[in-house]
Amino acid sequence: MTEQHNMAAPAHGASCDDTPLAAGTIAGAFDAAIAEAARFMGATAPNPPVGCALLDRQGQILAIAAHHQAGQAHAEQNALDLARSSGTFEKIHTAIVTLEPCNHFGQTPPCAKALLASPVKHVWIGAEDPNALARGGAKALRAAPNGINVRFAREEPAFAAQAARAIALSAPFSKVQREGKCFITVKQALDHVGSMRPPPGQKTFTSPSSLTLAHYVRRATDAIITGAGTILSDKPLFTVRHVPDHPMRRRILAICDRRGVIGPEIRDFYEQHGFETWVSHDLTELPAQLAKAGALWALIEGGPRLTTACESLNLWDEWLTIRTAPGREDEVHLRAPDASPTALLPPLFAPSTVAPASAP
Repeated sequence: MTEQHNMAAPAHGASCDDTPLAAGTIAGAFDAAIAEAARFMGATAPNPPVGCALLDRQGQILAIAAHHQAGQAHAEQNALDLARSSGTFEKIHTAIVTLEPCNHFGQTPPCAKALLASPVKHVWIGAEDPNALARGGAKALRAAPNGINVRFAREEPAFAAQAARAIALSAPFSKVQREGKCFITVKQALDHVGSMRPPPGQKTFTSPSSLTLAHYVRRATDAIITGAGTILSDKPLFTVRHVPDHPMRRRILAICDRRGVIGPEIRDFYEQHGFETWVSHDLTELPAQLAKAGALWALIEGGPRLTTACESLNLWDEWLTIRTAPGREDEVHLRAPDASPTALLPPLFAPSTVAPASAP
């Protein structure tokens, strides 16, 4: 990919004469929109995190925004509102959206309709919407009489990385839509001999940077799954402390307890710390139960018994391993057969494009 090369001429019957922006400009804007959306992972369920960037004819980013919370404006509308408030609305030439704009009236109006009411000439989309009720925005934009050129990132080889990141961004939402189960990430910390047990008197043995990453993952998820043994031996808080949490966030804490050892005092303790506490007797049922409750993404934080069960049951979508070694930085490994939303979190993903951001 080279920035001096423009994309192919407008496709899908578009009649606009405006020259498409350079590939490097589009890629940078995609990454900026993905990073902005990733800031709100863990706050949007049951909706997906979505980002939108608006550019002028010269490729300057006019506005970048994300969907913040279910029931509130979507990313496209937030970006358009930012452009209006900054006086740049009439300069809009290209829109970059991480997920196909919705095409139905739900709690908010269709995003496709909002884009059609703007001066936009080109729309790049990161991933198709898997929601049968909401999809169709690309088709609606292509059918517009004002000749909007609509392309998906996967159609252009130069944007393969951006297409993969957009798919990863919406992977938890896509799994809920397609399978009725939430996305599962297993987090496992191992010392230099492969043990998960911290030294006596300590709660953890990983580095400050690894703790920061772990808390970014907690922040991005809607539920935490742990085992009764972990609760009884350590009574971990499971709260987000090393990074700012989303305001007023209440997650589900699902405790796997086949032996019936978790009493009401444990439930009360975690309820007082902001969790909706569940006690589960069947680990295999939790992904569907959590999805039904509106969770998109669950994080498994437990001991060897729980992680071994997840491995043997193939009950995971992504596996995060943090391994320590004396005298060296922690090693971070991500296994993800399909897509890795964790790879989009700081400090693992840091796009170079600097753009105006939406309000936190």
